[in-house]
Amino acid sequence: MNVLFHIGRYLLLLKETFGRPERLSIYWARTLEEMDLLGVKSLGIVALLSAFMGAVITIQTKTNIDSPLIQAWVVGFATRQSTILEFSPTIISLILAGKVGSNIAAEIGSMRVKEQIDALDIMGVNSAGYLILPKIAATMMINPFLIMISMFLSIFGGWIAGVQTGIVDSADFIQGIQLGFKPYHVVYALIKTVVFAFIITTVSAYHGFYTSGGTREVGISSTRAVVFSNVVILFTNLVLTQLLLI
Repeated sequence: MNVLFHIGRYLLLLKETFGRPERLSIYWARTLEEMDLLGVKSLGIVALLSAFMGAVITIQTKTNIDSPLIQAWVVGFATRQSTILEFSPTIISLILAGKVGSNIAAEIGSMRVKEQIDALDIMGVNSAGYLILPKIAATMMINPFLIMISMFLSIFGGWIAGVQTGIVDSADFIQGIQLGFKPYHVVYALIKTVVFAFIITTVSAYHGFYTSGGTREVGISSTRAVVFSNVVILFTNLVLTQLLLI
């Protein structure tokens, strides 16, 4: 019953968030601010993780299929498929849930315990829409760009690692990247990214919005936001894979 209570309250919060919008100019200005805070400032960690994970995928793939019966281009092919289908859209989204989700929950939770949200409600402002909607719009617009950058850097990092360590020839790796490429896989990855961005923002905002107590409870809400965002992302990933790929 506790789960149903939270699901119902989450849906009511979404209804309130989208139900009574304020002036568009206010939302647009806040959305740009959130895109910088939640997206652009996450580029560093996304780039670092992507480059190194691409290198690791390449080395591990070559190590596990080191057989004269398997052609060398398979390494590039496996790196591309792993990156586009799963690593960039899902793993990077889980990382962003930790960084962005905790930030959102802590910000809104702090406003709740300081009664700033109550002040907005008293002034007649739709506090849920004013605080949450720009974050939703920002992450759903900027996260696909982060994921596309992640895809490029991961494959590029794999190519650098493969060539520099001598485990695969550059021509063979590039052949594997190009062989059997399906643009739909990129579309599939970006669809997942947009859905995951919505989950990260709304689940984290939900935990922050209904924080009660003091600074200790804000920290607890931030932790719960990350945990529940990751759980919902993993479950949704399974569902989307079943619907879009199989």
